[in-house]
Amino acid sequence: MVLDLFLIGLAIALYPLPGMALVLVLSSPRGVYKGLAFITAWLACLVAVIALVLLCTGGEPPAPRSPPSLASLAATLVIGLSLVFYSEHRRRRSRRATAASDGDGDGEGTAGSGRSPASRMDQATGWSAAGLAVLLQPWGMVSAAAATVVKADASHAQSFLALLGFCVLATSTLLAMELYTVFAPEDAQRDLTRLRAWLSRHKDQAIVLLCLLLGLWLVGRSLYQLTG
Repeated sequence: MVLDLFLIGLAIALYPLPGMALVLVLSSPRGVYKGLAFITAWLACLVAVIALVLLCTGGEPPAPRSPPSLASLAATLVIGLSLVFYSEHRRRRSRRATAASDGDGDGEGTAGSGRSPASRMDQATGWSAAGLAVLLQPWGMVSAAAATVVKADASHAQSFLALLGFCVLATSTLLAMELYTVFAPEDAQRDLTRLRAWLSRHKDQAIVLLCLLLGLWLVGRSLYQLTG
């Protein structure tokens, strides 16, 4: 369970879309306050999912080969396959978008009539930032974590440490951005803006790679345990 939660938490931490959104939140007026609301809502979602699973299992892992255990493995298999298929879908969509932009190089100048995301974020509140965090949660990966938490034994401190470590790891990138902005606001503004520009150019490749690798891991692990 610990290794699975580590890999899932790492994939969530490296998922680019929440980080890109948080950069906009932090660069807006009262950005530190809105960023705190964003991170709080993000972390609350993870804690709520874990608490719900533990409530359903009673804090006791199901017996091997029992119906709940097999159902958990089947769910992990389905989630893993879904991540692999989404990775391929995202790769094809990115390729089509690249081909379209290469074939219509002068089309970018007509797309700037609406307000930019940064200007819209200037009008956002802390509640808006919190809602954005919920929307941008990579729910496929969070679902994989939920299927893994079924194995947690609440009677052992190691399980709680593993769950705590998962939450911290999955939130680590966002926490680092928030703390950087608090302690070095001018440097953070410059560096995080550059980071967002880099992520904007490479987000599709990152999403494809993360979903593919994590999906293959989940599929392989669940098939091994189902057939072993």
